[in-house]
Amino acid sequence: MQDHGAALTTLIVGSRSSDLQAALVGDAGGFPFRTEFSLAPLIAFWTRATDDVSPARAAIARLVAEQIDKAPDLACSITDPGVLERHRDLVDVLMSAEFAPALWEQGYGAAMIPFQLRGFYATPPMRRDLMHDDGRLKGDINLDETFVGALRRGYAYALVLRRLYGLDVDLDYPLILTVPDRDTALSRHFRLLFDWQFVDVEARGALPALPDDARAHLGARLLDGPYLEQILPPERFVLRGVTFLKAIEVTDQEVLSALKRDLIDRESIVSQARFAELQSRLRTLFRRPEVRLSLAALDGERVLILNSGARIEHACIFADSVHHRMEEFAGTVYERAVTSGRPLIVDDLATLEGRTAIEDQMVASGIRAFLCAPLHYQDRVIGTLDLDSPRPGDLDASLLPKLHEVLPLFSMAVQRSMEELNARIQTQIKERFTAIHPVVEWRFRKAVLDGLERAGDPAAAELEPIVFEQVYPLYALSDIRGSSVQRALAIQGDLLTQLRLGREVVEAAYQARRLPALDQLRYRIEQHAEQIREHLAAGDEVGIVTFLRAEIEPLLERLASFGETVAIRVAAYRQALDPQVGTVYRQRKIFEDSVTRLNEAISGYLELEEQAAQSIFPHYFEKQKTDGVDHQIYVGGSLVEDSGFDPLYLKSLRLWQLMVVCGIAARADRLAAELPLPLQATHLVLVQHAPLSIRFRFDEKRFDVDGAYDIRYEIVKKRIDKALIKGTTERVTQPGRIAIVYGQPVEAQEYRGYLEYLRHLGYIAAGVEELELEELQGVHGLRALRVTVALRDSLDGRPLAAEAARASR
Repeated sequence: MQDHGAALTTLIVGSRSSDLQAALVGDAGGFPFRTEFSLAPLIAFWTRATDDVSPARAAIARLVAEQIDKAPDLACSITDPGVLERHRDLVDVLMSAEFAPALWEQGYGAAMIPFQLRGFYATPPMRRDLMHDDGRLKGDINLDETFVGALRRGYAYALVLRRLYGLDVDLDYPLILTVPDRDTALSRHFRLLFDWQFVDVEARGALPALPDDARAHLGARLLDGPYLEQILPPERFVLRGVTFLKAIEVTDQEVLSALKRDLIDRESIVSQARFAELQSRLRTLFRRPEVRLSLAALDGERVLILNSGARIEHACIFADSVHHRMEEFAGTVYERAVTSGRPLIVDDLATLEGRTAIEDQMVASGIRAFLCAPLHYQDRVIGTLDLDSPRPGDLDASLLPKLHEVLPLFSMAVQRSMEELNARIQTQIKERFTAIHPVVEWRFRKAVLDGLERAGDPAAAELEPIVFEQVYPLYALSDIRGSSVQRALAIQGDLLTQLRLGREVVEAAYQARRLPALDQLRYRIEQHAEQIREHLAAGDEVGIVTFLRAEIEPLLERLASFGETVAIRVAAYRQALDPQVGTVYRQRKIFEDSVTRLNEAISGYLELEEQAAQSIFPHYFEKQKTDGVDHQIYVGGSLVEDSGFDPLYLKSLRLWQLMVVCGIAARADRLAAELPLPLQATHLVLVQHAPLSIRFRFDEKRFDVDGAYDIRYEIVKKRIDKALIKGTTERVTQPGRIAIVYGQPVEAQEYRGYLEYLRHLGYIAAGVEELELEELQGVHGLRALRVTVALRDSLDGRPLAAEAARASR
C-alpha cells in the first residue's frame, strides 16, 4: 500500500502541539457541542468488513483488526497527537477507506477533527494548495464568520436528529473556499463537501424528549440556535469520531456565475471598477494572469471601444469610450473577425504577415498574443470582445470552449448599454425636435451623438445645423372647394337661428308683461340679425355670441316665470344650445362632420399608400389636414444614411404621387354623396424639377427650404391653389380634375409621359389641357397640365399606386 505517512507527519509536526492538543480535546472556539476526536467509527467500518463476501476486502479487514488489537489507543478518544504519529502506517490503512490510492496525488481531501475546519491528514494537493502547515484551511469562505458558526451548529443538530431521533433533516448550503493560485496568484474556487458518516452521536444521560410540535418545524429552524438549544441542549450530546472533507474545484462554474451576476447590472461595462472586475474574472476563468480585456460596440460607422484602465466616468458607453471610424479597421484582424463572424486568434502579432497600422500600434504598445471574438445579437454583429497579452502564444484555441460560454453574456451587456444610449438619444430628440420622421431620424441621432462627443452631455451641447442638400420636393394638395364660404354660411345659419330663438323668448315675455326694456331688447336682437343676414363679417360671430350670453341668457330664468308660454320659449332656446360649446351648433356641426369625414378618408388612403411607397425608396413624408389634405415629400440621397439614390426612384415616386391623387379624387367624389353636407374636392400637384436644400428649424421644430432661391418654392405652395387661368376668372383647380403646375418645359414633358401611362391604366380620361396661369404675387411664368380623373370608374380593383409605380420601373 502506498505510504501516506508524510501527510500525517507534516500536519502534526507543522502544528504547535498545544494548538492541536486543544483541538483534539474539543476546544472548537464557541461551538456549543462537545466533540471528541476518535478513529473508532472508522475502525468499526473496517472490522465489519471481516465477513465481507469479497475475499480480498475481508482479508484486509482481518489484517486491520489484528493491527488494532496491537494498538488499542487508536480505538479510544485521542487527545495526544503522538498516538497518530506512533501508528502512522495503520492510520494510512484506515484512511484508505476515504482516500483511494489511485486518487491520492490528484484529489483534494483531508481528515478533520469533527466540526472544525482543521485537518490532521490530507492528500498532497490538499496540503499544497488549500491548507496551512498547521492543518487549517487557507483562503476565504463565501460566508461571514457568524453565518459559518450558525451553519456548523446546524449541521451538528442535523446529525443529532438523524442518529438519535430518526429524523432526516436536510441542510445543504454551498460552502465555497477561494484561494490564490500559488503560481499565478489568480483566484481558485473549491466546493467543500463534508462526510460525517464516521461521527457517532452519544446522549449524555437520558435522551431529551423532542416536543411533538417541534418536529414539523425543525427543517426550517435548523439555523435558529437559541430555539434549538432550548429544546435540545447541546451539552446533553457528544459528537465523537472523524470528519472527512472533500474539495472539488468549481472555479469555472463560480466565475461564470459571477460574470452572469456582474453583467446583469446596468453599469457592468460602464463602471471603471466593475470593468476591472470583469477583466479579473476572465483572467481567472482562462488561467491567464496577464490577459487584458477590451470591448467594442458598433454604432453605424462608429466603433466605441472600452478598455480596462480607461477613465470611465459617465456610466455611458458612448461618453466613456474611445471613438474610431469603421474604415480605420479595414484589413485588420478586427475586420477579419467581424466579417467571418467567428473568434480569431493570433499567436504573435509581431510575426503576423500583412500587418496594418493598427497592428503595428498594438505591437508597439507591447501586445503580442491577441484574440478577437464577435459579439452577436439577433443574428447580427453588434461589437467585439478582445483579449490581448504581452506573452506570445498566451492565447490559443484551448480557450474557445470557455469563451463561447461568456460571449452571450457580454453580448447582452453591450446590447443593453447601446439600448440605454439609444433611449437617452431618443429622449433628447423628443425634447429638442418633437416627432421626427423615421427616414431622417438617423441624422438627428448623429447630431445628438456629435454633441455628446464634443461636450460629454447631449443636453448641454449646442447641436450642429441639420441640413439636407440636393433633395427633390413632391407636393400635392386636395382642397375642399368653397370651404370658407360653406363655413361662413353654417356660422351665419346657426347665429340667425339662435337670434330667432332669443327674439321669440323676448317677444313672448313682452306680450306677457309689456316692459319697455324688453321691447328695446327685441329691437337690438333684430338689428344683429339684420347685420349678418346679408353678409357675415370678421368678428360678427364673437360679437353676437357675446351679446346673447351677456344680455339674453342671464334673463332666461326670470323671464320663464312670466308664464307658461314664455317658459316654453325659454326651454326651446336652451334645448337648441349645444352642451359643449354653449351655442346653436347644428349647421356648423354638419359642416365640420362633413369636412372631418372627407379629410379622414383622404388621409387614411394617403397613409396606406405611403407605407407601401417607402419600399420604392425611403423618403421624408409629412401631411397636414385643414380644409382638405396636403402632403409633402422630400427624396434624395442625403436623406438616407446609406444613400444608393437613383433618379429612377424619383420618377417612380412622382408617378406614385399622381396615382395616389387620382385615387383621392375618386374616393372624394364617391364620398360626397354620403356626406351630410355635399363637399367637393379639388386636386393639385406642384412640380419642382431642380433639387433644393431643406434645413431643420430648431425654433419651429420643422423643416423648411434653405436659401433665398428655394424660398420661391414655398411661396408657390402657399398661393398656387388660388391661381387663375390666364385671361379668365376660372381657377386652375376644379373638382374631378388634377392640375399639374410646373415652371419648366422639361417638367411638362416628363409628366406627359406619366399621364399617358395613367390613361393606359384607366386612371384618367383622354385629353390633356395645357394652361397658362395668371401671375401670382412674386411668382410668374407658371403653367399647368390639367386632366380629368376617371371618377365614375372604380379604381378599387386596380393595383395600389405604389405597386403600379414599382411595376412601371
